Amino acid sequence: MNTQNHELKGRKIAILATDGFEQSELTEPKQNLENAGAKVDVLSIHEGKIKGWNKTDWGSSVKVDHLVNEAKPSDYDALVLPGGVMNPDHLRMNKPAISFVREFAQSGKPIAAICHGPQTLIEAGVVKGHTMTSYPSIHTDLMNAGANWVDRAVVTDANFITSRTPDDIPAFSRAITQTILQLSPPLAQAS
Repeated sequence: MNTQNHELKGRKIAILATDGFEQSELTEPKQNLENAGAKVDVLSIHEGKIKGWNKTDWGSSVKVDHLVNEAKPSDYDALVLPGGVMNPDHLRMNKPAISFVREFAQSGKPIAAICHGPQTLIEAGVVKGHTMTSYPSIHTDLMNAGANWVDRAVVTDANFITSRTPDDIPAFSRAITQTILQLSPPLAQAS
């Protein structure tokens, strides 16, 4: 998804991650959202930079724009949760991160998670009754938390968008954009 159509102009998107995020699952959706005109902030549990995991070894670092404990879901039109094995595991142990995800999910605004990212949704207690997908190794975790797990490239259910792996990023990014356009008027126009 490499178009620059600016259909998301005026939208502000949060990506919540920490060290160990899967490189492509943060950088590619971020670039796709920016290409569509959105402003994208990286939120994390510590300041400075967070280091990605690139398939089998450490990857590049990404600048943190804001601490999650200082961010408000009301400031954003959508939330993206990249995967990686370490990233969601660290986020699950951080109360401000889980509170932010829970409040965001309850707002009804789009929340997208890829690969192991749904583990953060599980910890926030917001997956019950929703149809979702994920990296195959956490399908039992999602089912045990009350989700209906399916093996598809992308699943949109209410305000949740989920995908399985980096191979699904093009479909994931398209679904995020479509869901934002359907569910989330630009903050500047919201009353």
